[in-house]
Amino acid sequence: MITHTVAFRLKHPKASPAEIAFLKDAVALADIPGVQDFQRMHQVGTKADFDFGFSMRFADQAAYDGYNSHPVHVAFVQERWLPEVEAFIELDYVSLGEDG
Repeated sequence: MITHTVAFRLKHPKASPAEIAFLKDAVALADIPGVQDFQRMHQVGTKADFDFGFSMRFADQAAYDGYNSHPVHVAFVQERWLPEVEAFIELDYVSLGEDG
């Protein structure tokens, strides 16, 4: 299982119609085959300079690769992410297991 996360800050003013639309439109990513447990999150801690996060899981590398190349994901990155995201960090995890 791969857990894919991204924390980000948008270029839009806080609570603006553009910010709200971006977060609403991101739900389309949840419908891409292979995506499990999609979440949109608002960052409330004070130790990071990001406002939002997305998290999702994939059964394996093939599912993750399929997501990355899916036309809905590619279009979202090109048409929304690149023009509207000011800064981000992407982290992908696999479990260390109990013997970690």
